[in-house]
This record gives sequence, C-alpha cells and structure tokens, in this order.
Amino acid sequence: MAIVDPGNNLSSSPSVAASAKISSSQLGLWTEIGERCLLDNVMFGDYSYAQNDVDLALCDIGKFVSIASSVRINPSNHPWWRASLHHFSYRPQKYGMANSVDDEVFSWRADNKVSIGHDVWIGHGAIIMPGVNIGNGAIVGSGSVVTKDVPAWHIVVGNPAKVLRSRFEQADIGERLDKLAWWNWSHEQLAQALPLFQQDCLAFLEHYEQQAETV
Repeated sequence: MAIVDPGNNLSSSPSVAASAKISSSQLGLWTEIGERCLLDNVMFGDYSYAQNDVDLALCDIGKFVSIASSVRINPSNHPWWRASLHHFSYRPQKYGMANSVDDEVFSWRADNKVSIGHDVWIGHGAIIMPGVNIGNGAIVGSGSVVTKDVPAWHIVVGNPAKVLRSRFEQADIGERLDKLAWWNWSHEQLAQALPLFQQDCLAFLEHYEQQAETV
C-alpha cells in the first residue's frame, strides 16, 4: 500500500498560514510558514520551512532549513546594564513617557543577529540565543538552548547546548558537501537528482564528484 503524505503541496510562491504574522521579512521560493508563527526582520532562504508556533527575529536563515514547532530564534535581550531591565526604559512611548522608542537598545539587538547556514535541522522547542552562528548541515536537538556558535555538520544537544558528535563518521564529507553546494541547484536539477538524494550521502557525493572529474 502506498504511503501518502497528508501535507499540502507547495508552489514556488511562499506558503504562509493565515494566523502567521510577518513583518520586515523576506521569504524565498518554496518556503512554508506554519500556524501562529511570528517573523520579524528575517531573511528566510529557499525551500526552508517553519512548523507551528515558531518565533523568529533578527536572523538570516539559509536554504533548506527545517525548523520544528515551538522553536525560538533570537529572543530579545533586555538592557542588563541599565538600572531597570523593564520595557519602560526603551519603549517609553507605551507608558506615555516619551514619543518614540530608544534607538540604542534596538540597534544593539540588530547587531546581534543570528545566522543559520543551509540544510540545518532545528528540533522541537529549541532556543537559539542572540548572536549565534550555526554552520551548514548542523542539527540542533529538541529542547536545546544554543548560546554559542555551532560548527557545520555537527549535532548539538542540551542546555546549554554542547557538541554531541559529527553527523558523519568520515571526516571530509561535510567539506565535500560544501564544495558541491547542492543547495544552490535549480529546482529542475534537484528534481532530477532526487533518486540520489534518497540514497546514502557517500553514494550521492561519489556520483557527482565522478561527474565533475569527467567534465
């Protein structure tokens, strides 16, 4: 019996749930944003998706990034160096104390953007703190709190998140995938290569490396 995926078919135009709220953000081709997601100042790469209840702010997200539900990326820091941490010192207009926000705090937040590479998987409920960079092909375990940069092609877990291991036993696979950079292929190239994507990574690499040698 054939297994049918119940998910909705996508198109090259972004698919955004009616309950999602998006501001000052750019969505790539074939992207999908789930229910009740919040995106503020986000660059969201082609083919990436966010499941339900994801909150993203001030971040650049690469292509083919898989974001599970209830993930938080770049939760807002408060101005810890001030006498008060509270909103009133940098959102005084909300309390009738001034006419505008305090630019110092918002500029500080903007300087601490999060950067996520291509083909990254972020597990359910993970939190990525301000200023963190996550390399290509990395995996962030469910419930992890990431406070430091994550090396490409590695798995991190825990609170605070620590490197568990490399994704691949063979040390050079990540470097070879970076060189191939399949995430920059056209939609047609990806579709043609689908049977190879469904095989072991090493078989996939060897096929395209042999092709490159014959050109």
